[in-house]
Amino acid sequence: MTTEEKEKLDAYLKGIVLNLPDSPGCYQYLNDEGEIIYVGKAKNLKRRVYSYFSKDHQSRKTAMLVSKIRDIKYIVVNSEEDALLLENNLIKRYKPHYNVLLKDDKTYPSICVTNEYFPRIFKTRHIVRNGSVYFGPYSHIPTLNALLELIKNLYPLRTCHLALTPENIRSGKFNVCLEYHIKNCKGPCIGAQSREEYLQSIQEAKEILKGNTAEISRNMLAEMQALAAEMRFEEAQAIKRKYDLLESYRSKSEVVSNVLHNIDVFSIEDDGNAAYINYLHVTNGSINQAFTFEYKKRMNESPEELLTLGIAEMRERYKSRSKEIITPFPIDVEMEGVTFTVPQRGDKKKLLELSILNVKQYKLDRLKQAEKLNPEQKSVRLMKEIQQAMHLEKLPMRIECFDNSNISGTDAVAACVVFKKCKPSKQDYRKYNIKTVVGPDDYASMKEVVRRRYSRAVAEQGELPDLIITDGGRGQMEVVREVVEDELGLRIPIAGLAKDDRHRTNELLFGFPPIVIGMKTDSPVFRLMTQIQDEVHRFAITFHRDKRSKHQTVSALDTIKGIGEKTKTQLLKRFKSVKRIREVSFDELAAEIGPAKAKIIQENLPAEA
Repeated sequence: MTTEEKEKLDAYLKGIVLNLPDSPGCYQYLNDEGEIIYVGKAKNLKRRVYSYFSKDHQSRKTAMLVSKIRDIKYIVVNSEEDALLLENNLIKRYKPHYNVLLKDDKTYPSICVTNEYFPRIFKTRHIVRNGSVYFGPYSHIPTLNALLELIKNLYPLRTCHLALTPENIRSGKFNVCLEYHIKNCKGPCIGAQSREEYLQSIQEAKEILKGNTAEISRNMLAEMQALAAEMRFEEAQAIKRKYDLLESYRSKSEVVSNVLHNIDVFSIEDDGNAAYINYLHVTNGSINQAFTFEYKKRMNESPEELLTLGIAEMRERYKSRSKEIITPFPIDVEMEGVTFTVPQRGDKKKLLELSILNVKQYKLDRLKQAEKLNPEQKSVRLMKEIQQAMHLEKLPMRIECFDNSNISGTDAVAACVVFKKCKPSKQDYRKYNIKTVVGPDDYASMKEVVRRRYSRAVAEQGELPDLIITDGGRGQMEVVREVVEDELGLRIPIAGLAKDDRHRTNELLFGFPPIVIGMKTDSPVFRLMTQIQDEVHRFAITFHRDKRSKHQTVSALDTIKGIGEKTKTQLLKRFKSVKRIREVSFDELAAEIGPAKAKIIQENLPAEA
């Protein structure tokens, strides 16, 4: 685009913006091809759209969107609530490139009550607009199955696909099936059950699907008591069976308080590139609907923006008319006749906590599914968590951890393990014999090893770590810092893993002065840190044991020049001890290792002290 063309475009867009009304509405941005690339809502159209063109945007995605705008359209509405609903519909209709994308990767089933003379109730994934009533969709399939099973046990409704019109029934066109004989159906196909009685059962089933179980339960109890008072005990027992079934179902659903009626509950979890929103609808204290869905973020949308969009989506999808909406934080949106509540205690707080529990579990399940398809994704997530916890400048792609091992200063060694992308990189592990330190001085030993490792890495232009971890607390961290920063002038973040008095990983320290980084003991980051600490400890201990065992197997044969490890092993295997080697004849030695080596041994093997 030339400078002249850009000036014309800026003047054109400015003219549109300056003439926008100060009213609620939706705006649409179009690109060169006339495609809608973004849809937004606003309390004040002029102010909101003007904000896109009046400043430089820090977000790269927002700046990219603005650079592609070639035209602006808008729709004025009466209220902010109407703008919210319209925005939701326009996004679903046009699927603009820069709007959040609702991810429905599967069609969840609903429960259908058909629009027939004798309606049927069944599970379906297909919505047919023929007057039938649909409840759902249900993201939790066991809940759907439990509802269908309850209705089946309470009401003997037909399951056949026969066209039960009045004419067909009167003409005797049908015969009863097995369901009639096993008392799962009362035979409306042959006129054995009246339509009025059948529709009464359908109406009660609908109330259960709406969540109005308390009223039906009360009616059943009253009817049961009335029948018992009239000495009609068999009929009362039949009602009692249904009453017990209904009460059992109610006790298993989340009944918080019967005074909570017609309430929507929302919660949200953010995951960088995606957001997860949980929706619960509560009627008479019971959760009637529960659904969790995912938004794929496009423009670094805030949790408030995404939750607002999610509320509009779910209320439209489920045709909710709740007068109260519970959210985890205040949101800047107004809906006529609707109260927004952020509960701090009580039954409403319990509902919000339940919603948060569901959305966290959904997020965890999605992450596990993604990690199975892409194992590296788990590593990236772990590295991001470490980066955020320690406020690192970049992802810790390479982590190195050090540990010392000695017994009262003898056979002192150290080890370094390397984790790349949160996985052990064993070919990069290194062992170190402590050369300059006398006695059990862990701090001096750590200094020597760190100095040797990173001096060489700098000299050879080798790869440096993104994070150094010491198997120790504040003291170990400080001596590493003195070498890395003060002596070598390197800027590498340093952390420390401290253990409790039972030698279990207790806390992660970071920074100078060191502060404790909070980690839950069941979190993936804590497990990774424990794995790193256990691995460096194992590697150092194994090296130390190997070195110690070699010293313990030193013998007089080791001092004889010309006698190697192979010959030594061969002699000890044949004669069992150095004492026995001294006692055998020259001929026996020569027969085993040859005359030349036999002569060297007999001439140089020192006498027993």
